Amino acid sequence: MSAPYVNGSSVWPLRCSASEPVQIVSGDVREKLALLPDETVHCCVTSPPYWGMRDYGYSGQIGAEETIDEYVANLVSCFRDVRRVLRSDGTFWLNIANTYTSGGRGWRDKDAKNQGRAMSYRPDTPAGLKPKDLIGVAWMLAMAMQRDGWYLRSDIIWYKPNCQPESVKDRVTVSHEYLFMFSKSESYYFDQQAIKEPTADGKGSKNKRTVWQVNTEPCKEAHFAAFPRALVRPCILAGSPKGGLILDPFLGSGTVGIVAIETGRRCLGIEVKPDYVDIAKQRLLGASPQLFMECL
Repeated sequence: MSAPYVNGSSVWPLRCSASEPVQIVSGDVREKLALLPDETVHCCVTSPPYWGMRDYGYSGQIGAEETIDEYVANLVSCFRDVRRVLRSDGTFWLNIANTYTSGGRGWRDKDAKNQGRAMSYRPDTPAGLKPKDLIGVAWMLAMAMQRDGWYLRSDIIWYKPNCQPESVKDRVTVSHEYLFMFSKSESYYFDQQAIKEPTADGKGSKNKRTVWQVNTEPCKEAHFAAFPRALVRPCILAGSPKGGLILDPFLGSGTVGIVAIETGRRCLGIEVKPDYVDIAKQRLLGASPQLFMECL
């Protein structure tokens, strides 16, 4: 269908349908999301670039800001536009992890198990923190979004049994990330039944708990772990009706689109890195006979 005008400017058309369930828009989310009409999507599920963790190789990339405050401000601004395009009953599921200060190191070499971790830059230790400090960036972002108007409804722990080993000898190995559930309004769509868990005796069901045990998933097309389908699926099932439109503004390797197809939803994904667009297209074509992509 052709989209209407927003703020006096023409917007790009949404073409997600039952026959073409996934649409990829290639470009910077800060530019492309602004072209989407208000209250368009039922649910947003995403994992943005983490601060100072990976070099995606393009100028002005989110995650390469000089300061943690600038990183948080950039994401809050981006997610303010997500709130605009969400329906009034929409939810937003945000995967984010904490990180540590770089200890004064200005770069990071690749390692055998994760070549994508190589970086030509490392941000300085944030003001007020010390080398080796844990930066609570996940909670810094969550609280900033709450102050910006989001309803913070759940802090979910993603426990990774197969987490990547660490060579540290003076602290425990990190084996979890956060999945924050936000809503746009006080009342919102939430299908509790769709994600209930079996009781211990297997005779009944119970409300899903806040610790989700999900293994990471390798991505054979690239040197990084993909967003696990088992982490995305409950978000989509609980946060949207059948046929609903899911948004992933940082599409990456396309997992949210794959799960949308598998659960009978549609997906709109935005991705700035051309290599990742190609990976997403390849993976999505294995899940669906048709894929619509528009380079804008």
